[in-house]
Amino acid sequence: MKKNVQIIAEIGVNHNGDYDLALKMIDAAYHAGADTVKFQTSIPRLGLSKYGRKAEYQLSVTDEDESFLEMCEKIHLPLESYIDLKKYTEALGVKFLSTPFDVVSIKHLDSIGVDCFKIPSGEIRDVIYLREIGKLGKNIILSTGMAELFEIKDALDVLFKAGLTKDRLTILHCNTAYPTPYEDVNLRAMETIREEFGVDVGYSDHTLGIEVAVAAVTLGATVIEKHFTLNRNSPGPDHQASLEPIQFKAMVDAIRNIELSLGDGVKQPSASEKKNIPIARKSIVAGVDIKKGELFSSDNLMIKRPGTGVCPMKWDELIGTVAKKDYKEDELIEL
Repeated sequence: MKKNVQIIAEIGVNHNGDYDLALKMIDAAYHAGADTVKFQTSIPRLGLSKYGRKAEYQLSVTDEDESFLEMCEKIHLPLESYIDLKKYTEALGVKFLSTPFDVVSIKHLDSIGVDCFKIPSGEIRDVIYLREIGKLGKNIILSTGMAELFEIKDALDVLFKAGLTKDRLTILHCNTAYPTPYEDVNLRAMETIREEFGVDVGYSDHTLGIEVAVAAVTLGATVIEKHFTLNRNSPGPDHQASLEPIQFKAMVDAIRNIELSLGDGVKQPSASEKKNIPIARKSIVAGVDIKKGELFSSDNLMIKRPGTGVCPMKWDELIGTVAKKDYKEDELIEL
């Protein structure tokens, strides 16, 4: 089966800084049908000041006494771990992806052969960051949570000037509330982005269910990203807005079914329904016994199944003509 939609399991920092757990999550994402697993790569002190504050959703699920920087330092993995994580992922036939959060992390991911870079919503206004990624000449997935159209345009101007070409770009519509209320999803903004910038689009989903991600595929998403965890009750900032393996597998299956269902847009009988045409459609038949030489009329003709005889659309053409043979009731009329 041809797969058009890239489905990303966003492991992110849900490994909680545990390398062995990260490996288990890669395995689980693979078995759940993910095309890509994605991590978050950072040296927290380079991208976060000691005055940074946690988001409201993070406060409710993490230690209230630790700072945002302390939280991130506790749950991140060292740069060198991504070398083996990438090898392990690709050995399964799954694509490896990671979002860098600072320039050093960008350079490290580039050095180990990562061929696609995911720019998170929060970095869309960081001109230095954007220039560093844009000059790599690699594929880019740009998330646009919290952004207005002019901010997306500003980011693209920086990326294009740095060397990015439009054919290497996918823009994801996104809402960065964890979880995102359904009334705030605004899926049609994905279509607006596609029309405005003329690029492939996708959707990074932070709702609690799977239906919005599936709906995005019907609107033309080429990439779907969804946070992934082994246990939504695990400690850490993103687990509660993530899917567990069974839910993720259900989402993947639904998306693959939708892909098949969308088809090519040509309105014609499908291979599976052609056999039903003679059964479900009708033909012109003798309504009563008809003798040779009699005139066909609405009094002696009827339209009934099966559809193996003269098409009823020829009714007016047949009325008033002469029967060329005897017909028994219900017998198919011949032209």
